[in-house]
Amino acid sequence: QVQLVESGGGLVQAGGSLRLSCAASGRTFSMYAMGWFRQAPGKEREFVAAFSLSGSRTYYADSVKGRFTISLDNAKNTVYLQMNSLKPEDTAVYYCAATTSVRTVITGTKYDYWGQGTQVTVSS
Repeated sequence: QVQLVESGGGLVQAGGSLRLSCAASGRTFSMYAMGWFRQAPGKEREFVAAFSLSGSRTYYADSVKGRFTISLDNAKNTVYLQMNSLKPEDTAVYYCAATTSVRTVITGTKYDYWGQGTQVTVSS
């Protein structure tokens, strides 16, 4: 089992920045990838960014490329999402997720473990 706890959400004006954190605990040695997803009201959950622990590759949704950066602090078992140039359409609940399966599609939503979510609201 892997437990995930997110923090760092909040209210910010358009053009501003926020950094989300996700601390992992439990069987973290078995993780294959960690990612961030978001869900806006009335919409399906969507992929935002992910970090592959094998190979240290990063993946981004087209909508956030160049504005968001995902990073990993191995010593702290924490993954971060630095969000810059935020737009009102980035408003959503952001979820951290982890998978232990190499068969998981990293840019999909079929991850094994999920955090509780943190609200990000961008005002215009």
